[in-house]
Amino acid sequence: MSANKIREIREIRENPRFRHYPEYKDSGVEWIGEIPRHWDLSMLKYAARLVYGDTLISENRGNGVVPVYGSNGIIDVHSSANTLSPAIVVGRKGSLGKIQYSDVPCFVIDTAYYIDRRTSHVNLRWLYYILQSLKLERFRNSVLPGLNRESTEGQYVPLITAEEQTQIANFLDRKTEQIDELIRIKERRIELLQEQRIARINQAVTKGLDPTVEMKPAGVEWIGKIPMNWDAVPLTKYLESIIDYRGRTPEKTEDGRFLVTAKNIRDGQINYEISREFTSEDEYQRIMTRGIPQIGDVLFTTEAPLGEVANVDDVSIALAQRIIKFRPKQDFLNPYFLKYWVLSYSFQFDLQRYATGSTARGIKASKLCLLKLNLPPLKEQQKIVGYLDQKTQETNQLIATEQRKIELLKEYRQSLISEAVTGKIDVRNEV
Repeated sequence: MSANKIREIREIRENPRFRHYPEYKDSGVEWIGEIPRHWDLSMLKYAARLVYGDTLISENRGNGVVPVYGSNGIIDVHSSANTLSPAIVVGRKGSLGKIQYSDVPCFVIDTAYYIDRRTSHVNLRWLYYILQSLKLERFRNSVLPGLNRESTEGQYVPLITAEEQTQIANFLDRKTEQIDELIRIKERRIELLQEQRIARINQAVTKGLDPTVEMKPAGVEWIGKIPMNWDAVPLTKYLESIIDYRGRTPEKTEDGRFLVTAKNIRDGQINYEISREFTSEDEYQRIMTRGIPQIGDVLFTTEAPLGEVANVDDVSIALAQRIIKFRPKQDFLNPYFLKYWVLSYSFQFDLQRYATGSTARGIKASKLCLLKLNLPPLKEQQKIVGYLDQKTQETNQLIATEQRKIELLKEYRQSLISEAVTGKIDVRNEV
């Protein structure tokens, strides 16, 4: 990274204080607050109009090089555009109010609105930042699901000269790119930590903790060599029970028993915040007749996503579809070692060999017996689990620290945008 880039990023970290305009007045608009005295206000519809996207005929998908935008971003390519460049894409359904910017002509489908230079009288890059501060998700249509165009276009925005619009847009382009670069660095740091975590797990569950131990061929090509006192056995050989919870979708309620779905199982644990779904006591009794979980039981996702794993840490949970519960024979197989084995590169490679499906990869319960398990003696399994628990916790803490820094940078990014477009800071002479 260049010295200039490092200096720019350091400047962002230090949260520099910017100048203010000499005089302010009350705008009368809550989200804007006070504005510089020489600024005025205008309804958004007088600055730009939201235009409905068009239906994309299925046979036209995938033809051409023009990017096709929906509410969530680029979803395809097309042979012709329905916008000029530049263009702003505003989510109308799905990711309601999401703001995207295209430097090239694009095709916008009917789940989104667009604004291009034909329907705008302002600097579109400046307007892009204005719309991010408006928080358009507030203007949900009360009758039909989607963003209400009339309410959105009726909102007041600052009315300033074209020159000042350009100055603010250029400043925010420069500063947000600096912040985004720092976010990318931290995201890459997280990726490396995650890769390091899985590599450490893979080494421990395939080679053990003693690098001097004598090795032997596992008899399985993709596993390679394993310690002399280990065995490579079918995954199901030392399982006391295998319970497949696939079947009718449980009925959801606003409260009751916490329903663990495949979405909740991530990175070796049950994440109770990713998705919060519940089911009634009666429904719990129905779906859990196949088996009540015990602490340590291994939960394995069979599809969407495939191959995620966690140990049960709360026996009161209900289990949804696409989850299989393993209970190891504890005289032979430690359930936490089994979790780490499933997380390893070696197991995941084996799993993909038997997975089927083009869009959502999955595995049939009948194929589980074909998967392999590296099996050390029980005492060695326990040592490996203790080592990996400690190292994984250390890595997870580092990841959490980086994630928090990313959150703070994103908050600062949004704050900087809001302060610049509402005139709380004077960026006209910032370089």
